[in-house]
Amino acid sequence: MLTKPLGTGIATTAIKRGVASRTLQKRVIALMSKVNTVGAELAELRLVRAATDITGYGLMGHLISLCRASGVSAEVDSSAVPMIDAEIADLIEQGCIPGGSRENLVATTVAVDWGSTDDSRRILLTDAQTSGGLLLCVAEAKLEKVLGILQQRRTPCAAVIGRIAARRARRPLICVKG
Repeated sequence: MLTKPLGTGIATTAIKRGVASRTLQKRVIALMSKVNTVGAELAELRLVRAATDITGYGLMGHLISLCRASGVSAEVDSSAVPMIDAEIADLIEQGCIPGGSRENLVATTVAVDWGSTDDSRRILLTDAQTSGGLLLCVAEAKLEKVLGILQQRRTPCAAVIGRIAARRARRPLICVKG
């Protein structure tokens, strides 16, 4: 589950290049200013099995690390992963992609089966985030409770993006669909 939509790296690159809309600029600044304190609350209530913040290595980089450390695999539905605004997709097409995000995409090749995921979605999933949200691993039985708390705390989103699975003996560590 994600608590913030993706695309801050792409948006800030567009801002630096002077091609981001004023609406996107305001939205991304507000999003990056939102603190992830809900993570501590969820941990204290023992509602999450694992969590990490999404920063410079992007969603996929942090998910790879989480999976390796926990001895599990993951399946991600790329169509369920939210982006800040539809403008992000246009900015990707315009090439507003940070160097770190490009490096992240290359680094994922050893651990991710991208399937038929298009290039634009791959870039979004590896976008280097500034003050990104949390990636939460929640047991299905606790999902409704977590969703309720996230809604109460007014997190930018509460998107269920996939599932954790038993570690597969063969690679890849992560399978992306959608």
